[in-house]
Amino acid sequence: MEIAEILNINVPLSDITLESILLAVIVAIVGWIVVRVLTAAFTQMLTRASRLPGLIVEFLVRFFSILLYVILILIVIATIGFDISSMVLGLSAVIGLILGFGMQDTVTNLAAGVWLAAFRPIDKGELVEVNGISGKVVAVGIMATELLKPDNIYITIPNSLVWGSPVINSTRMETRRVEVRVRVAYDSDLNLAIRVATDLMTAHERVLPSPKPAVIVTDLGDSSVNLALRAWVKTSDMWSVQWDLNRDVVRAFREADIVIPFPQVGINLERGE
Repeated sequence: MEIAEILNINVPLSDITLESILLAVIVAIVGWIVVRVLTAAFTQMLTRASRLPGLIVEFLVRFFSILLYVILILIVIATIGFDISSMVLGLSAVIGLILGFGMQDTVTNLAAGVWLAAFRPIDKGELVEVNGISGKVVAVGIMATELLKPDNIYITIPNSLVWGSPVINSTRMETRRVEVRVRVAYDSDLNLAIRVATDLMTAHERVLPSPKPAVIVTDLGDSSVNLALRAWVKTSDMWSVQWDLNRDVVRAFREADIVIPFPQVGINLERGE
């Protein structure tokens, strides 16, 4: 039997031939390569020819890639021998029914993704808190936002929740204020304690000179005067400076004979007759 005759053999119970299947496989492989090339070219074009933020570029590239793959799948199906027009019509009816009854959340997430990419309340690489969940923004997709927690836990949040909830962005601003709270005994020299704490912050190499560091009395506790050390730093230095001040204020107060009291609880025991 010749190769042409083999290729013209029909698949049982259908009009599909081996030739059409082989052609569809070739189209799928070539199409996959073309989609990858077009996606790469589209990404490069957006990156070079525009000043769009990385978050918007990534969102548009994902959308463009999905659209190309859908077109490729339809072309492959048509190559095999199926009637695309009737299939598209049927899919349209099914999609319309799904959208009407069960895809409200999907449409909402899609719209929220567009708004997130446009208005950028969050951006890639920022540390945010959304709906009580904190993490670093990894990506904002078509349907969901991806966060990575400090302990390397990966979290996916629907875009509708991100857009519909207050977003606390910890790294959007260039500077942050560090606050360290410490207690001082009532019989200690309060002015000396304030001066020592102020000098400690001023001497730190990562504390910004303006606004100037300050020490305030927050309240008068049962067994101590409560102070707050406040210093402005670059956002990237915030945690390291806060850890340093928490550690160094204890040493500085000890060297200055300033007592940090333990919490005291008074218990009155009455002896019954």
